[in-house]
Amino acid sequence: MADFATARLRLVDNQLRTSNVTDHRILTAMGEVERERFLPADRQALAYADVAHPLGGGRFLAAPAPFARLVQLAEITHPDRVLDVGCGTGYSTAVLARLGSEVTGLEANEALAGKARANLADTGVGNAAIVVASFDGAGLPTDHFDVIVVEGALDAEPVSLFTLLRDGGRLVALIGAGGQPVAHVFVKSGGEVAGRSEFNTSLPPLAAAPRDETFVF
Repeated sequence: MADFATARLRLVDNQLRTSNVTDHRILTAMGEVERERFLPADRQALAYADVAHPLGGGRFLAAPAPFARLVQLAEITHPDRVLDVGCGTGYSTAVLARLGSEVTGLEANEALAGKARANLADTGVGNAAIVVASFDGAGLPTDHFDVIVVEGALDAEPVSLFTLLRDGGRLVALIGAGGQPVAHVFVKSGGEVAGRSEFNTSLPPLAAAPRDETFVF
């Protein structure tokens, strides 16, 4: 039987710390959330490898280090409301729920969203909800989130998501799905959004999905 507890400690020491992830809250959260429980049974033995795991439907569970670096860029504090775009089976939402006050996991794939709900319930995450909606955030309330984390590389700036940010809110995403993705942070101030590039890293593209008419909790 795999020793997942030891694997989580090694994840923190050998993958996150060596990738300049220094936020102790992120290190603690990823050292505690049971990553294997968010993967299909045939992928669980590889849960802590530094790879992205396919979840079906073009979706994936991000490799640990790129995910942690992107989250660190968002500078999430405890009072923050967080939107997790492309939450898959809920692992990222479970981690973010340990950092902010409440998290909304957005997933376009209904089957994966159902798994995410079950996984969050099974792991005792009480400050998160999963919605089914297109990845452009159509139907979600505007000026609602302090932080938006996009779980996948994009071709262009996610302008449609900027309206969901509160004033002072931050959005982090990888831009450049067709080439070498660059992590960006966008900050909303006075109704305007300004972005800056920070570092190169790699996540699979955020899969396109048809827009739903409504979203479902």
